[in-house]
Amino acid sequence: MVYDLPTTAEFGGKTFRIRSDFRAILDIIEAINDPDLDDWDRSEVALSIFYPDLDEIPDLQEALAFLMWFIDCGGNEQKKKGRQLIDWERDFERIIAPINRVLGYEARAVPVDEETGQGLHWWTFISAYMEIGPDCLISQVVNIRDKLARGKKLEKHEREWYRRNKSLVDLPTHYSDAEKELEKEWT
Repeated sequence: MVYDLPTTAEFGGKTFRIRSDFRAILDIIEAINDPDLDDWDRSEVALSIFYPDLDEIPDLQEALAFLMWFIDCGGNEQKKKGRQLIDWERDFERIIAPINRVLGYEARAVPVDEETGQGLHWWTFISAYMEIGPDCLISQVVNIRDKLARGKKLEKHEREWYRRNKSLVDLPTHYSDAEKELEKEWT
């Protein structure tokens, strides 16, 4: 078990700063999901956001593994990749209000120390996210996304709500610029 909130990483006996603030991690997730970046570019962008001193790190594979461990809040088991239920960028405005309610303060108002890269720690943000409960908009959106993804039948009130709020529930497919260009040529 990890009781402390990690704010540094260690490679080759040397300690390196990390940006543990939730905003940095959300930027990393956005880069990882960018269809215009190849795997190498995704890794490079993610690492450069997370490690202020990236050029000093001796083993980038180890650094990437630590980053993924950190994003997973210290989890180390392989998780089955399921259907995407959250789009952090698109859903953020629906996520932040219940997180603020759980925390008891405005998460976005927590300043980021530019020297250390510390602000509201990612693990604290995720802990609050996990506790938002069923009585908020994002919970309803995720519940319907989950049922649709698993082919479950929606209750009558859910079908009606989904029909009225389809744009909140349906996640768009992200196409790369090349795919968008190809679609233009076809149409």
